[in-house]
Amino acid sequence: MSGAPASPPASASSGGPSTGPVAAAFFDLDKTIIAGSSALAFSRPFRRRGLISRRAALRSVYAQLLLVLSGADADTMDLLRRRITALCTGWEVAQIRAIVAETLHEIVEPLVYAEATALIAEHRAEGDEIVVLSASGLEVVEPIAALVGADRCLATRMGVADGRYTGEIEYYCYGEEKATAAKTIATERGYRLEDCRAYSDSITDLPLLEAVGHPTAVNPDRALRREAVARGWPILAFADPVALRSRFRPSGVTVLAASAGAVALLGAGWFGHRLHTRSDLRSFVC
Repeated sequence: MSGAPASPPASASSGGPSTGPVAAAFFDLDKTIIAGSSALAFSRPFRRRGLISRRAALRSVYAQLLLVLSGADADTMDLLRRRITALCTGWEVAQIRAIVAETLHEIVEPLVYAEATALIAEHRAEGDEIVVLSASGLEVVEPIAALVGADRCLATRMGVADGRYTGEIEYYCYGEEKATAAKTIATERGYRLEDCRAYSDSITDLPLLEAVGHPTAVNPDRALRREAVARGWPILAFADPVALRSRFRPSGVTVLAASAGAVALLGAGWFGHRLHTRSDLRSFVC
C-alpha cells in the first residue's frame, strides 16, 4: 500500500498519536465529495491535448452518465477500470500531472459538493484526520484531495516504466482494499476504528463502512441504501456544488460549470432509458 499525504497534515506531528488526531474520517471521492467520476472528469482537457480521440471522449461522457445515474456497482467499476487503463497506456506521467494541475480549478470546482466541504471542515474542527480513499488514479485524486483540505489520500496507482504508464495496475484502491487501508492507517496512527467515520455512495465500499464505528451513506446507490436502512446507518443527500476559488489562490481559468451541466442534463434525458440493460454498458465502455 502506498499514498502520499494530499497536503501536509496540520495536526500530524512527530510527537505521535497523542499529540495529533485521535480518529480519522475516511471519504470516498466520486459522488461523495464530487459529483461524478474524477477519473472521467478530465476527458475534455485530455482531448484538447491530443491524448484521446473525439470518439473516446464521447464514450467517457456516456460512461460518466452511467456512473452518475445507475450507480458504481462492481461490474461498472471493472468495465470503467479496464477502459481507462487501456486508454492511458503509453501516456507520459509528467504530462498528465501537468494537465491536471493546470485545469484543476476549471474541472473540479463545479463538481465539489458544498455539503462535503462543510462536513470536512467540521471533522477538521473536531481534530480528525481527513483521509480520501479512491479507486481513481493517484495523479487525479491527490490534487483534488488537497483542494478540498484532506490530510492524506490513497488511490489506485498505475505501473510506470520510463515515465509512461504501462497499462498495468500496481495498487487498486477498491472494495476490500479500502477497508484494509483504513485499518492500516488506524494501526499506524493509533486510532480506534470504532471511533472513526467513513462516508461513501457505493455498495462496493461496504467493507470500508463496516470497518469503522460510524459509517454513513452519502447519495447511496440502491444496494447501499437498502443496506444502510437495514442497519440503521445515517443517509446523507449531497446535491449542491460549490465554487472553491475564494478559498484558494485564483488560477485564472474560466469555470465551465453551466455548459457542463447542460450537457449532462441533455445526456441524462436521452440515455436514461438505456441504463437498465448491461449490453448497452458493455457496448459503450468496453
